[in-house]
Amino acid sequence: MATTHTSRTVTEWPQLRVADWTDTRETLHMWTQIVGKVRLAHAPLVNHWWQVTFYVSPRGLTTSAVPHGTGAFDIEFDFLDHTLHLRTSDGGTRRITLESMPVADFHARVLRALEELDVPTTIQGHPNEIEPAIPFAEDYRHHTYDPRAAQLFWRQLLQANRVLGEFRSAFAGKVSPVHFFWGAMDLACTRFSGRSAPRHPGGAPNCGDWVMVEGYSRELSSCGFWPGGGDEGAFYAYAYPEPDGFADAPVAPSEAFYSPENGQFLLPYETVRGADDPDRTLSRFLYSTYEAAADRAGWDRAALEIDPERWNAVR
Repeated sequence: MATTHTSRTVTEWPQLRVADWTDTRETLHMWTQIVGKVRLAHAPLVNHWWQVTFYVSPRGLTTSAVPHGTGAFDIEFDFLDHTLHLRTSDGGTRRITLESMPVADFHARVLRALEELDVPTTIQGHPNEIEPAIPFAEDYRHHTYDPRAAQLFWRQLLQANRVLGEFRSAFAGKVSPVHFFWGAMDLACTRFSGRSAPRHPGGAPNCGDWVMVEGYSRELSSCGFWPGGGDEGAFYAYAYPEPDGFADAPVAPSEAFYSPENGQFLLPYETVRGADDPDRTLSRFLYSTYEAAADRAGWDRAALEIDPERWNAVR
């Protein structure tokens, strides 16, 4: 039987300059918002809006199973075959080829495919957390899809997802999944102290303040990756509320820095990609920024942290 081998340089930490895929990124961002709003329309509320996110899959980004009636459906961006898959638990399927097309056309095709699958859906008709917020049905400005760039972005997410997942495993307290928020187009993982937080002031563009109030209702330390903040994107880490001294805390590696404009620590993706040990470089950033937040805010670290290898000797 023939086998297919994939180059290590493809499967590891790929290079993708932010400036080289701006048009595709902006179009894909709108496409993910449309699909994300479909999940929002059907899934019951989970704290901090966790019910609306996507997850990194072996082929792209997926909604996972979304309840509908007595069954379920899912939608997956497949960045290997460049296809949007829509599937229902009764066996129904629809496919939309991912290729250059206006957001307005993608919006129409998705809603039509859902109708054909007996999953009629009404979504909010404009994007959030961006400016300007062109209504999806009127958006002919964003229409570019470069399949190579989209696949490289997914491969960036694939690596980030893996290391963030390992970081997540060392926390016994409340912690989010590693998930993709389509509002800001970032992959995130969030740890919580167990205490409430002051009411968030909001202020995100074209997004109700109440959305941020729900998202930041508990004291947290969050980290993730987003395709901005550096030549090839950036890893980030922040705390809410931000404790005194957090911005001045020493963190690792030395290339990491606090951005007053963004209110968070940033580590350029290219620093991680070019490191002798990218996993260790990113892990140092994740742990040092979390410790900066937890120590300065007085978290009960002994109760919240756990050894992810605690059963290795007996299993």
